[in-house]
Amino acid sequence: MCRYAEKTYKPHYACVRCRVAFKRHPGPGGHRCPRCAEPMVCAGRDFAAPRRRDTRAWTVVAAVLNAGLRYEGRDACGCGKDRSFRPRTRAQLRARRVAAARAGVPLAEVLGRPDPWTAP
Repeated sequence: MCRYAEKTYKPHYACVRCRVAFKRHPGPGGHRCPRCAEPMVCAGRDFAAPRRRDTRAWTVVAAVLNAGLRYEGRDACGCGKDRSFRPRTRAQLRARRVAAARAGVPLAEVLGRPDPWTAP
């Protein structure tokens, strides 16, 4: 058994509107943003929040979270599988939107690929 398996890692919850993220234990009722009181979205355990003033990076985060993806990749203990790719810049997001439109596949499927033009 992994020595990290005994720890419980808290997932990140993000409010894209306020551009804030917090680590919280998962709860039955969800979590609300302390600034705007709107429900926060679970962003996953591997989420690295951009700075609040970096609005371009937050637009990419909003697109990934709105597509239903999370910034996950490793098991709960942290040693399982490799991280999944998620776009970090608007250029990467734009290339994946174009590839999804041309291939006729959902955007969520293309957002997880390191190269948007190759099939999984």
